[in-house]
Amino acid sequence: MAPRVLVSDKLSPTAVQIFKDRGIEVDYLPDLGKDKEKLLQVIGQYDGLAIRSATKVTEKLIAAATRLKVVGRAGIGVDNVDIPAASRRGIIVMNTPFGNSITTAEHAIALMFAVARQIPEANASTHEGKWEKNRFMGVEITGKTLGIIGAGNIGSIVATRALGLKMHVVAFDPFLSESRAEELGVEKVELDELFARADFITLHTPLTDKTRNIINAGSLARMKDGVRIINCARGGLIVEADLIAALESGKVAGAGIDVFAAEPATDNPLFGMKNVVCTPHLGAATSEAQENVALQVAEQMSDYLVKGAVANAINMPSITAEEAPRLKPFVKLAEVLGSFIGQVTDDPIKEVEILFDGSTAQMNTKALISAALAGLIRPQMADVNMVSAPIMVKERGIIVAEVKRDKSGVFDGYIKLTVKTEHRQRAIAGTCFSDGKPRFIQIKGINLDAEVGRHMLYTTNSDAPGIIGLLGTLCGKNNVNIANFALGRDRPGGDAIALLYLDGPFPENVLAQVRAHEAIDSAKPLQFDVNEL
Repeated sequence: MAPRVLVSDKLSPTAVQIFKDRGIEVDYLPDLGKDKEKLLQVIGQYDGLAIRSATKVTEKLIAAATRLKVVGRAGIGVDNVDIPAASRRGIIVMNTPFGNSITTAEHAIALMFAVARQIPEANASTHEGKWEKNRFMGVEITGKTLGIIGAGNIGSIVATRALGLKMHVVAFDPFLSESRAEELGVEKVELDELFARADFITLHTPLTDKTRNIINAGSLARMKDGVRIINCARGGLIVEADLIAALESGKVAGAGIDVFAAEPATDNPLFGMKNVVCTPHLGAATSEAQENVALQVAEQMSDYLVKGAVANAINMPSITAEEAPRLKPFVKLAEVLGSFIGQVTDDPIKEVEILFDGSTAQMNTKALISAALAGLIRPQMADVNMVSAPIMVKERGIIVAEVKRDKSGVFDGYIKLTVKTEHRQRAIAGTCFSDGKPRFIQIKGINLDAEVGRHMLYTTNSDAPGIIGLLGTLCGKNNVNIANFALGRDRPGGDAIALLYLDGPFPENVLAQVRAHEAIDSAKPLQFDVNEL
C-alpha cells in the first residue's frame, strides 16, 4: 500500500506534486490544521503529516495518529509539535532549519530602516493628506553601531548586510570564535559591552532558558539613551512591559517587533505606540522562502517514506537501517556526553575533540559526532538537531577534531569528548554496557561508573570525609530522593566529584544550601533526555 500524507497547512502546489511524483498519496487540506476536532478524527489514516505553524501536533493528536511515521515542519520552529510525545511513539519530526535565513535577515534590516526613519507613521500621515515633514525627523544608519545578539546563520547574514550599509557591527554569541568574527568583519564582544555601545540592537538567538527575557529592565538600563531595538527571532526574548516603559521614557527611541510573547498577537500594549513598528511574524514571509521550505520538507518526507532516509530530524539521527541496532545506543551516549559539557560550560567554546576508542572507532562516527555536537550546543541553541549542529558549530568558527584509536583500556569501546575554552578544558568519557544504556566512566580525568538519569546533580570538591553524608543529609531533609550515587577522586585527599541520579529536579533552595557549604567547590543540576534509554 502506498504511503499516505496529509498536508494540513498551506504548502505550494509544487511541494504537493513532489509527493505525487514519488508515488505517495497526498491529501491537500490547507485549512484542516485550524480545526482540531476534525484533524483528530482523520489523522489515523495517514503515514505522514506536513505542516507549517497553524497545525498543533499535540500529545492527544499523536495518540490518535496510529499510522503516523513522520511529521514534516516547513520552517525551523517546532514549538507546535510535542517532540517528547512523538519520540515515545517512534514518530520522526523533521524541520527545514535554513530555508528562511535570508528572508528573516532582510526583514530585520527592513525594520531597522523603518524604525530609523519612522516610515510607517510618516506613510499614514501622508496618506491622510498631511505634510508633516518636520515631525518625522529620523536618524541615519551609516556610521552607527549595530549590536547583534546571536551570530548564527541569520545573524551572520544581517552582519554582512549591515557592513554593506557602512555600519560598525559588534556581536555577542557564546559560540562565536575570534576567527569567525574576523571572517565576518564583526567585533566580538560580551553582552554588557554590546548593550553599552550599540545604537541599534537586533536579536537573532533562539529562545532557551539562558536567552529568555534577555532584554529586560536591567539590560535596558545599561543601553545607550535613544537605542533602537529589532526583534525578528522569538517573542520571549523581550520582557514586553519593560520595553514599553523604556519606550515611554525615551530610553528606547524606537522598536521594530515581528514576534510577540503571545501569538497570534491581536491585542498587545505595543500596538498603537508611535515609536514602534509591528509586523505579524513576517520574518519568513516571502514567496521565495515559503517555496524553499515547502519543497524541502516534501523532499525529506518523501525520501523517508519511500527510501527510509532520514534528514533534518529533530528527534532521530541520520542512520541507515542496517547500522541502526548497533549504533543507536552510542548515538544516545554521544548526545549525553555533549549535553553534560554543554550544561556545565558557560565560556565560549573554541575547540572540540571527540575520541573514538576500540569498537566505536569502527562505527558511523559522523553520526556520533553530530549527536555529540547537538547535545553540546542544545542548551544555547534550542532548535538544533543532528543535521544542523555541525553547520552551526562551523559557522561559529569552533574547531572540531576527530581521533580514532585501537582499544586501549578495559572497555571494548568508549567515546571521550574534550572541549576547550579560552580559560579551561573539560573532558568526559562514556560507554554503553550490554543493556544499551549509556554510562559516564570518566569526568575531569577521574574514573567513576555513573548511570545516566533524567535529573542529576554534579558536584566537585576536595576529597575529604563527610561529603556523602553531607549530600545525603541535605537531600533527605528536603525530601529529595537519590536513585543512584556515584563518586570518584584522582587521589586520596585530591580532587573529587559526585554524580547523584535523582527522582526529580533538584530544588533551588536545596541547591543553594549545597553551594553554600564550605566543603563543596561547585554544584550543578543537570537534565538529560532519556526518553529512549
